[in-house]
Amino acid sequence: MVSRIPLSDTGNYQGPGVGATSGPIGRAYCETPVYNPDLCPNMIAAQAKLVYHLNKYYNEKCQARKAAIAKTIREVCKVVSDVLKEVEVQEPRFISSLNEMDNRYEGLEVISPTEFEVVLYLNQMGVFNFVDDGSLPGCAVLKLSDGRKRSMSLWVEFITASGYLSARKIRSRFQTLVAQAVDKCSYRDVVKMVADTSEVKLRIRDRYVVQITPAFKCTGIWPRSAAHWPLPHIPWPGPNRVAEVKAEGFNLLSKECHSLAGKQSSAESDAWVLQFAEAENRLQMGGCRKKCLSILKTLRDRHLELPGQPLNNYHMKTLVSYECEKHPRESDWDESCLGDRLNGILLQLISCLQCRRCPHYFLPNLDLFQGKPHSALENAAKQTWRLAREILTNPKSLEKL
Repeated sequence: MVSRIPLSDTGNYQGPGVGATSGPIGRAYCETPVYNPDLCPNMIAAQAKLVYHLNKYYNEKCQARKAAIAKTIREVCKVVSDVLKEVEVQEPRFISSLNEMDNRYEGLEVISPTEFEVVLYLNQMGVFNFVDDGSLPGCAVLKLSDGRKRSMSLWVEFITASGYLSARKIRSRFQTLVAQAVDKCSYRDVVKMVADTSEVKLRIRDRYVVQITPAFKCTGIWPRSAAHWPLPHIPWPGPNRVAEVKAEGFNLLSKECHSLAGKQSSAESDAWVLQFAEAENRLQMGGCRKKCLSILKTLRDRHLELPGQPLNNYHMKTLVSYECEKHPRESDWDESCLGDRLNGILLQLISCLQCRRCPHYFLPNLDLFQGKPHSALENAAKQTWRLAREILTNPKSLEKL
């Protein structure tokens, strides 16, 4: 029975309504693959059949999704670029960094087929120290370096009395500038600001939402809250890749941080959100990793877009990283293993949903399910279970999924 396959070291998922006994990942998965050819002579044939249908699904459904999103991105970026051009005229410190390179836009993240985030990289962070003491999960602050005068900073009016560069003050100023730019830009008939949020969000053609997030790129340093990575007893990703990832660094985003809900408003106002998008992309290169993630995103878009929005594509990306740790050898990510890896991730996702906890890959103290309604997570567990069971027991069903 599928229900007797262990998900992790914490317990078994026995169908909807039966919870695991403790944490969802703990960086210790069950060591038994979902399919093991030694268990049954027919398993090799079953694996091959599943891989065949997954590849067919990828070539038809996933590629169609990619093409549609690429078309949307081009349309959306024309509008965003025009708005940012107007912002730059008003305030030269906010220079658009939305540039196309190799058919992709730097700083653009696809949240869903209709929702995007554009990271706007700011200049001159140098006069600030990066302070990451763990008191704000998933966040850090930027403090004026000792002996540096406020007047030496490009962002002088956004520095608090305590010497911190306030993420919220910068975002508030940027929001005002964007609102003015929207009224002046050549696309003003099809774009408007999303109200009732401190985030800078645009609604385009009443179909797409784009969040524009001011940020600093931090290269050559690595946050203390992620200092445990990579774990010493796990051979993946290897010293060369680790060096590349750490050199790539991370971003500090000016956006609302859910982990600070209920904290003092001053701390929340000053804090910047840590983001590791480029590091994660670099880690997931090679083998069938990208293909696996593309299939997971497509399945999510088509079947797991649920009330309460319990799941987004970043949850899928996070679980692919954990699966890479569980299966550290490159041979584990050969095309012939695509079915095993996908099943492992779906089953782990069910376990996370049941436990109501999905730890951030680099910042495990940060729960990616924080603030999600419990009922929405339980519903998502049931839907994911049905999906996983269908794929496991009848790979041909992928033609209709």
